Amino acid sequence: MAVLVPAVFFGLITFWLHRRIVRATALPRPWSGVADVALTVMWALAVIGFASGRSLDPSWARPIGSVGLIWIGMVFYLFLGLAIIGLISFGANIIRRIRRRRTGTDETTDAAARRLHRMRIATAAVVVVALGVTGYGVFEASRPQVTEVSATFDGLPPQFDGLRIAVVSDLHVGPARDASFTRRVVDEINAQNPDLVLLVGDLTDGTIPYVRDTLEPLADLRAPLGVFGVSGNHEYYSDDGGRWLDVWEEYGIRTLRNSRVPLTVDGATIQLAGVHDATAPDPYEPDLTAALEGSSPDDFVLLLAHQPKQAVEASDLGVELQFSGHTHGGQMWPIRYLVPLQQPSVLGLDRIGNTVLYTTRGAGAWDPPVRVLAPPEITMFTLRATP
Repeated sequence: MAVLVPAVFFGLITFWLHRRIVRATALPRPWSGVADVALTVMWALAVIGFASGRSLDPSWARPIGSVGLIWIGMVFYLFLGLAIIGLISFGANIIRRIRRRRTGTDETTDAAARRLHRMRIATAAVVVVALGVTGYGVFEASRPQVTEVSATFDGLPPQFDGLRIAVVSDLHVGPARDASFTRRVVDEINAQNPDLVLLVGDLTDGTIPYVRDTLEPLADLRAPLGVFGVSGNHEYYSDDGGRWLDVWEEYGIRTLRNSRVPLTVDGATIQLAGVHDATAPDPYEPDLTAALEGSSPDDFVLLLAHQPKQAVEASDLGVELQFSGHTHGGQMWPIRYLVPLQQPSVLGLDRIGNTVLYTTRGAGAWDPPVRVLAPPEITMFTLRATP
């Protein structure tokens, strides 16, 4: 069932593409047959890509499934472009019918031929543009860059002034990317010499038996104050989220499960708290009140919560700073303009009530390894205390 639903969905999209690319343009043989074969093959690869790491062993499924996942990214732009052409064509057909009724004349053969020619040119242009944008998106998604950010806080103990924190989220390794991608991210983090490393969820897509090996390089993360992490929503999609967090612990990551830990520098202390994802199922529902139990109202609290919308409760409970991921910065333009329908912040520094929120774009990409105008990032966040 987990694969059947996306297979049917991708199949419907493939049929729609056949209607728009082959039928609407009256593509002649043999090109119509070539196009239909190509669409069918890419549908099959997309299904394999979606199932890779979930119900198929990525050791063989990943190489071919990655092509299918990239195709899903291209389909997104094909859909946008062809839908616009379809709407324009639909509107033009209505206008032509109205004119024919008023004039009582039929469309000439030459006019119909010119219209078909324009349709073919427009469709070909959409295919070329979608291919180019997707190719660029694959390149952009493959290069996580270090982003330097800093913020000043009145309640931060001066001993923590200048503390450098590596914030990483949304690796999504497994279906399209293996441990080599994780290794690159780990090496980049260690090269920054952070004082603290924080992982904000969605590290994998898949089941533990199939994709746990993709996280092995995380065992090499190094920071004087430690490496900590919280679950994202994807930890619960394909497997038990609690078991995934147990795997993280095996790699040296201290997981915060509705809990907190004091961090001490030169005798001064702040509280590092973490909660489960906002959509985590029973028995992993987020509980910020439990996470903060025992802390003082005067404590500076740094919270890890996968989704930015969790900052609303954080503000009510006196959290000074929250790190989140989840949004990917939209991942593929123009999705970023839809994110505010679900989240209070898309990317970067923001303020939600009394809480400063930083939302990282994440280092990986979900399903299509494609990013367009939303480059992946490894955030180096520097804490500053008010003089």
